[in-house]
Amino acid sequence: MIKKIAILGSTGSIGVSTLDVISRLRGKFRIIGLSADSNIAHLAKQARLHRPKIISVRDEHLAKKMRADVPAGVKITFGMSGLREIVSRGDVDLVVFAISGTSCLMPLLHAIEHKKGIALANKESLVSAGSIVMRLAKKNNVRIIPIDSEHSAIFQCVDGRSDSLSRIYLTGSGGPLLKVSKNKFGSLSKSFILNHPKWKMGKKISVDSATMMNKGLEIIEAKHLFGIDEKFIEVLIHPEAIVHSMVELTDGAILAQLGVPDMRLPIQYALTYPVRANNMLSRVDFSKIDRLSFARPDIKRFPCLALAREAAKAGGTAPAVLCSSDEEVVKKYLNGNISFTDIPDIIETVLSRHKNLSGKELTMRGVLEAEAWAREETKSLCYP
Repeated sequence: MIKKIAILGSTGSIGVSTLDVISRLRGKFRIIGLSADSNIAHLAKQARLHRPKIISVRDEHLAKKMRADVPAGVKITFGMSGLREIVSRGDVDLVVFAISGTSCLMPLLHAIEHKKGIALANKESLVSAGSIVMRLAKKNNVRIIPIDSEHSAIFQCVDGRSDSLSRIYLTGSGGPLLKVSKNKFGSLSKSFILNHPKWKMGKKISVDSATMMNKGLEIIEAKHLFGIDEKFIEVLIHPEAIVHSMVELTDGAILAQLGVPDMRLPIQYALTYPVRANNMLSRVDFSKIDRLSFARPDIKRFPCLALAREAAKAGGTAPAVLCSSDEEVVKKYLNGNISFTDIPDIIETVLSRHKNLSGKELTMRGVLEAEAWAREETKSLCYP
């Protein structure tokens, strides 16, 4: 049976890779909906190639601007209402969430409410409101299949079940700063920071990888996805990026998922689950690998990792504040408003000023208010 797909964030790196996987697996999928923020030229090209029934962009101006470049019969929508329309369609089986940032949260909840299959490449939604998202998913009997390479690896190791899980080992390559001394961080160029040694990623996640906030967010994401306390989630630096994560089971057995560092592999697994399709990509050649090495990260060099753990322990709205502050401060760094070394200091200050709403009192309104407060507080620190 042909699976009908909607991709939110189709012009980003994950969205483009998803369409590449679908093109390779001919006859297995039908593209129903696509969305982009403002890259209307690329979205129009995708619409001409894949002929979706509906597309969505950021605002009405962009929607009107691209009408002439989109095939007749393709409906163009915009804004949050456009995303909601896509994910609630009766002819959509699976929604791929490739939107970056906290803007993913509301359409994700809407898709779960409409009992859609979820392939999730967005960390922020689970970081900010993981307990709310997972509770709603359980209520609607919706399985969330992670696309992040690390969480996909864990999901594959436990085969969708976490009742025998006792510990998680999240691996990370160490990013572009692995062998750079901390006293040189402030003098590094933006192009150096964005040049990840193993993965081709968007700018925001590339900066998060350099600060190791990415691993911190993954700790919180894993906590919610697999129902495990953060103290049982360890981070290991693994420069070879072959082992994508490991799990320790209750009997002490350790399972690992290995593969080449190519996001199309976890994307393909999420699309075809529970079936495994043939791999048309490269494979691991162990004869060419000298060693697989692991080390604990240096918290003094990467304080964002410690900030994320503190937010995970605090729970409540602290993770939402962490996530939104990071999103805003990375934006300011990419725009040239602050330096790279300002990033952890600003986030720490915002967290210290936050009045946390405990987990028992956590509501969607509380999460959204905390996110909005964190953004404004972060902006005020970037522009004293």
